[in-house]
Amino acid sequence: MHRLWGMLLACMLVGRFTYAVEPVGNPEVVQTTRGLVAFWTFGEEPGQPRLSIGTEDKFPLQEVGGPIGRVEGGPFSGYAADLNGKQYFKIPYAETGKLNISGPDAQVSMFAAVRIVNLKQSRTIAGMWSEGKGANDDTGTRQYALLMNMPTYGGPRQLTPHISSEGGVTRRADGSAFPWCCDYAASRSEVPEEEWCTLGFTYDGKYIRAYVNGVCEERKLDPAKDKRTDRYFTSEGPDGQDRGMNPYYHGRGIFRYDPAKHGQSKPDGGADFTVGARYAVGSFLKEATIGRFGGLAVFNVALTDEEMKKLHAAAAIERIP
Repeated sequence: MHRLWGMLLACMLVGRFTYAVEPVGNPEVVQTTRGLVAFWTFGEEPGQPRLSIGTEDKFPLQEVGGPIGRVEGGPFSGYAADLNGKQYFKIPYAETGKLNISGPDAQVSMFAAVRIVNLKQSRTIAGMWSEGKGANDDTGTRQYALLMNMPTYGGPRQLTPHISSEGGVTRRADGSAFPWCCDYAASRSEVPEEEWCTLGFTYDGKYIRAYVNGVCEERKLDPAKDKRTDRYFTSEGPDGQDRGMNPYYHGRGIFRYDPAKHGQSKPDGGADFTVGARYAVGSFLKEATIGRFGGLAVFNVALTDEEMKKLHAAAAIERIP
């Protein structure tokens, strides 16, 4: 009898640890959205590369800093990657392929389902974004990124998607330089903490738009409050007007690294595609993200407001236990 109960208990335990958690969201909505380049659902176990689903290329995300934990509860696979601020994912620049979205006419969108735990400093969702070693360092190879909490130019605790045409620091129309890249939209709402949310952005070649839980809330520029009194923000926008905040006018395309052109001025090469961290102030980990990632998608088109709402609805974040 004792042996029988032992066998039953063993079977129950095996079942408990191998049972596939059911997702609450609908990944098919993401997979059938136009322009999809990559879509990760983070259902793989620690130690395994996270693979894109529903796309021709698998874009394996490599773990950096050791195996990244997996926890139950996620929109598209039933699981989520659990980032602790000391680890992140990457795809080396040479392997970015179609993720290397760049050029004067490039468009890009990103969508993520995440649960951010600590937003006391700047954090990263994902992108091809290498900033260099600090202020006034023009060796960066920035392209596009979904970042959070950038107070320097009016984005404290907000969602701040970035686009760079220079790779390095932003330059005014006359060529004079800022100490940083300052081309980013800033959401009106703060990024939610300690709860699941969806975050995203679109860039249509002219405007960057930030989306929190499927909505792009309009935010007009308040130069003094937003720390954007420089003429670059107030009078170098379309038709000599201001650039706005959300949407934010950029209009100069996305930086494309060319080793023949940039080999000496940007010796570290093109930016890796990273998730949960970026190279900033000489380190990948100073501004690494703490939280859970349950879905991440990149598109090579500017999605519409309606499409972003559908992606948000597909994540069903209100149903995540």
